[in-house]
Amino acid sequence: MAACGAFEFQAIVDLPRRRIHRQRQLTKWRSGSAVRASSQAQAQFHEACKRGNLVPLFQRIFSDHLTPVLAYRCLVKEDDREAPSFLFESVEHTNGVSNVGRYSMVGAQPAMEIVAKENMLTIISHEDGYENERIVDDPMKEPEEITSDWSPVPVDGLPNVFCGGWVGYFSYDTVRYSEKKKIPFASAPLDDRGLPDMHLGLYKDVIVFDHVTKIAYAVHWVDIRRYEDPNTAFQDGKKRLQELIDRVQNTEVPRLSHGNVNLSVGHYGNRVNKSNMSLDQFKGAVLAAKEHILAGDIFQIVLSQRFERRTAADPFEVYRALRIVNPSPYMIYLQARGSILVASSPEILTRIKHGKVINRPLAGTRRRGVSDEEDKKLEESLLKDEKECAEHVMLVDLGRNDVGKVSKAGSVQVEKFMEVERYSHVMHISSTVTGELQEGLSSWDALRAALPVGTVSGAPKVRAMQLIDELELTRRGPYSGGIGSISFNGDMDVALALRTMVFPTRSQDKNGSWLAHLQAGAGVVADSIPDEEYNETVNKAAGLGRAIDLAETAFPAEKLMEDNVLEKKSNLGSESRKPSDYFWKVPS
Repeated sequence: MAACGAFEFQAIVDLPRRRIHRQRQLTKWRSGSAVRASSQAQAQFHEACKRGNLVPLFQRIFSDHLTPVLAYRCLVKEDDREAPSFLFESVEHTNGVSNVGRYSMVGAQPAMEIVAKENMLTIISHEDGYENERIVDDPMKEPEEITSDWSPVPVDGLPNVFCGGWVGYFSYDTVRYSEKKKIPFASAPLDDRGLPDMHLGLYKDVIVFDHVTKIAYAVHWVDIRRYEDPNTAFQDGKKRLQELIDRVQNTEVPRLSHGNVNLSVGHYGNRVNKSNMSLDQFKGAVLAAKEHILAGDIFQIVLSQRFERRTAADPFEVYRALRIVNPSPYMIYLQARGSILVASSPEILTRIKHGKVINRPLAGTRRRGVSDEEDKKLEESLLKDEKECAEHVMLVDLGRNDVGKVSKAGSVQVEKFMEVERYSHVMHISSTVTGELQEGLSSWDALRAALPVGTVSGAPKVRAMQLIDELELTRRGPYSGGIGSISFNGDMDVALALRTMVFPTRSQDKNGSWLAHLQAGAGVVADSIPDEEYNETVNKAAGLGRAIDLAETAFPAEKLMEDNVLEKKSNLGSESRKPSDYFWKVPS
């Protein structure tokens, strides 16, 4: 994030400062050099304070003894499930080859939290020690208003990625803030979990890993308005930065569970045996959707069902397993209020980079082949499939419309069209739509324009969402919304919440087992076959569930027997019950 700026107050070090202090034979020239470096950084900090009010300090450290997973566990204790925090990693897919993404980000202990449930907004300031609740018209406008008068100092030094700002999720239902009349909360399905519609943390302390240089950047942002003078701000900022470094370089490093990979990670997992819709209910929804398509009401709609699985595996271990089972561009472990999200999303919801708006619809799927030759045949078959290609073109048009809402006239273009991307289990058709953000608009405007994207709703989008409210039995929650970050400089990178597991924190029972929710959808068009659409959702959930299979075998714990009969759901939310309040056995 070039525009975020930073000041490194000491050269690269190979030992934490507290350990250096213990070395009694430290030479005088080295000590003097450190003092001069600190004085120079302080002078630079003073100059920066004249150009903005938010100044980051950073320290580069060797990362060859530290991984993002271990760093996260250093920052967040294993039993601290309600601690807002995040771990972002990535795997890039280019020309059929997968490589670890260059950067990973870790953060904990946000300075502030924003939690929204419908129109009830809660702001929790950990810096000032207060909590405020109020009713607002659009909670998604609040974080932008809070940071509207912040001016981050644009100084070179940090990687051009997220180094500090907002991190969290936006549920599918946040679309109701911008479409109040057409898709009101009153028309939403049953809210059986009571999860927030939006949760954001404001992270001033972040660790960024550069996997190419093997350097980690510990970053602390200093809000100079909170101090009497720049000297005090610099000294306190330096102290807080060192505390962050000490937390990941502490001699008492937590021990991660050792695990063996005894499963074939390329296979799908076992079918998840409980859903919030029966087979007949889902097939009935598909048939009803097809009637609307034939009547010209819509062209396409994405219908989903939510699967449930009780597991003794810890959510963090499930994330570790998911990194192996389904490496994706967006690997996410996010602890939020009321839930833990574990995701491996392949798709951008909204990305803003230096004023460039980016949308990348993925639609059209084939399984991966067992060889390169079979992969090529399946790819050719996918690109010749009229149904898959027509659906993709329709969603590219929706993407162009979403980008066009916030872009300068004439700037929208399709940079890449109908390219095949290969992932661990499947391949997708991908396109890239871009535009230049209009003057006077922000990343938040682009996000509101995109939520939710057509690949998880349908076309036309608003009418499809109205029908989703009628045909699905429970609110989607985080699924098909967005998870990601908004930098202090306004850059945004939010992933579409697909291939996302939700672990409600209230679902953990006295034996320590967790309830995992795995939601999956299928695109319904005029010639869709209900049984095939149903099986598509089941198979998608099984692919995601493979990570749970691996976590259970790799990190042994007391296994829980799953009940294969109709089971009533945990009482997590509304006390009003209806038939959808039961989970149905999935036919084998």
